[in-house]
Amino acid sequence: MSKLAVIDIGTNSIHMVLAEILPDAGFKILDRFKDMTRLGNGVFATRRLSDEAMTRALEVLKTLVTLARNKGFERIIAVATSAVREAQNGGDFVALILEQTGLRVRVISGTEEARLIFLGVKRSIAIPDGPTMVVDIGGGSVELIVGNREGPIYCKSLKLGAIRLAEQFLPKTPPSESMMQALDDAALTHLRNALGSFKIKKFHSLVATSGMAGNLGEVVYLRQTGRPLPQHNLATVLSKDIRSLEAELARSSVKARLAIPGLDPKRVDTLLPTAVVLRRLLELSGLSEVILCDKAIREGIIYDFIVRHREGLKAEHDIPDVRRRNVIGLARRCQAPEVHSLHVATLALSLFDQTKREHRLGQQERTWLEYAAILHDVGYLINLRQHHKHAYYLIKHSDLGGLAAEEIDVVANIARYHRRALPSLKHDTFDSLTPRLQRVVKVLASLLRIADGLDRTHFSLVRTVNVKFGKQITIDVHLTGDAEMELWAAKSRADLFEQIFRRRVLFSGVLETEPS
Repeated sequence: MSKLAVIDIGTNSIHMVLAEILPDAGFKILDRFKDMTRLGNGVFATRRLSDEAMTRALEVLKTLVTLARNKGFERIIAVATSAVREAQNGGDFVALILEQTGLRVRVISGTEEARLIFLGVKRSIAIPDGPTMVVDIGGGSVELIVGNREGPIYCKSLKLGAIRLAEQFLPKTPPSESMMQALDDAALTHLRNALGSFKIKKFHSLVATSGMAGNLGEVVYLRQTGRPLPQHNLATVLSKDIRSLEAELARSSVKARLAIPGLDPKRVDTLLPTAVVLRRLLELSGLSEVILCDKAIREGIIYDFIVRHREGLKAEHDIPDVRRRNVIGLARRCQAPEVHSLHVATLALSLFDQTKREHRLGQQERTWLEYAAILHDVGYLINLRQHHKHAYYLIKHSDLGGLAAEEIDVVANIARYHRRALPSLKHDTFDSLTPRLQRVVKVLASLLRIADGLDRTHFSLVRTVNVKFGKQITIDVHLTGDAEMELWAAKSRADLFEQIFRRRVLFSGVLETEPS
């Protein structure tokens, strides 16, 4: 199962979603976490993140990272938006996060934020043929995107976030008429300029994401029905209801606002600017309602990750073991003959299992043999001649994640001795191994040499092998066709095997017919 954790460090809140990426390139959200840290408090006036806000945010991030890792989510993507983007000490904060949690945070631009939001929306609700406008009202910025089923067409990031507007225009509650007028003028000017820059003037619908718009929808629905909003996604809010709520918030004290059913106490100062922006946007676009969407940037990040890593994710699904996946990945990058390599691995492992009572090696060594067999022909990428030596260097100097340096040395040496010269202390690469590992390489290389010989033509003519111990070792080779070349090659590669097991080897071909 592919797992991905996404952390979104916003101006108002820090969110984390834990997702399982599915084989069909979709995903399933397993859990969500949110903490309203108000990281952006004061940042737009001072241009700095306060020490208190950074301390709060760091504690939350430490908790989330620990939680994700404890649940097995090693892959974590973290992004930060306008508060960190605009703060002069944003870089210091990002460095602090890395130092204290090991988390690398990507500070994204407003345009990239808008793109990711639209991607999340597009995969959540059916975007119509005609142009749709999407608005995400955050704490620091408002992302405005116009797009259709194909994707975003125009993106704008506006400095109209709810925390920013509250701090800039609403220093007291309830605000004076002049404060409200200044707020309304600012929203109107920014939104009119943004819409004026778009060549598209008519929109099929307006979709609003974010917790701000969602809470506004909850309040309106509760006022109308007396019941909580059953589902955020695709719920609609009429322009007249937004205007009515805006008027009530504008004349209410903090205490009166807190008494409004459904209003999130942590949004007591930000819901009013949110209503102003939404109402102005509806008026300017000539629409009468806003559609709510409960998916946005975090889901967009997941979809973006899936698109960018489709091949790797498929490989993860097909080959769950990271070590084996990296080995096969190297073989494919080096264009090694995959059918041959995997068939040789099967034969080599069969020989390993049937000779175990003699060599007494365990599961770890069996795995090394499999990896060496899969990689034994990667040297063809460089040159046919000496390809066994080239294989050693490619394995040794490739990034085989999940294998320790000592393991890579062993696998590289086994592959190096799959043909030609036998392991020798004259070879520095073999001599540098410990005596125990030198024996392991000799045993495993002896099995690989025979297995490779048994697929000399690369036609997989040898189906199975059966090893019998006596005064000599007999290997019955079950064949599906004329395999004289295979038997000849196996005999010529049996020298190390005979040395290790101290007996002569006899190969006996048994012809089998293919099942009809």
